[in-house]
Amino acid sequence: MTLLRTFDVAGSGMSAQRTRMNVSAMNIANKNTTRTEEGGPYRRRDVVLAATQIPQPNFTNALETVMRESDDGDAWGVEVTDVVVSNDDPVLVYDPGHPDADATGHVATPNISGVQEMVNMMGAARAYEAGATVLSTLKDMAEQAMRIGQ
Repeated sequence: MTLLRTFDVAGSGMSAQRTRMNVSAMNIANKNTTRTEEGGPYRRRDVVLAATQIPQPNFTNALETVMRESDDGDAWGVEVTDVVVSNDDPVLVYDPGHPDADATGHVATPNISGVQEMVNMMGAARAYEAGATVLSTLKDMAEQAMRIGQ
């Protein structure tokens, strides 16, 4: 796999992980939202990821030409295909003083676990960090190759 395609693969993963972190942060921020424009409590969002083929660049990379590197293999990255709304039922909390309470004094609240969302966010942050490490290593390798070629 060429250097450029490796950058693309790592970048696609980092972009997907950034979206996962943003969605988890949105879920945490709306953990107590009992009324939305759609009606009812906020519903948890989940990110759907899928493998995607990284296309072969349509230009000739100077480094590839110098190194006479061939790349006939497929490169696969990841992409966000959708952000879906969870089908989880809301949690009923007894709070008769709440403006959204029903006749029995129960309020429908989002079924969001702050702990689970933090775990999701930490996993996404670690994966993002791994992608950043790959990019840093590739940059160092390219710089070393250029120094050797001088």
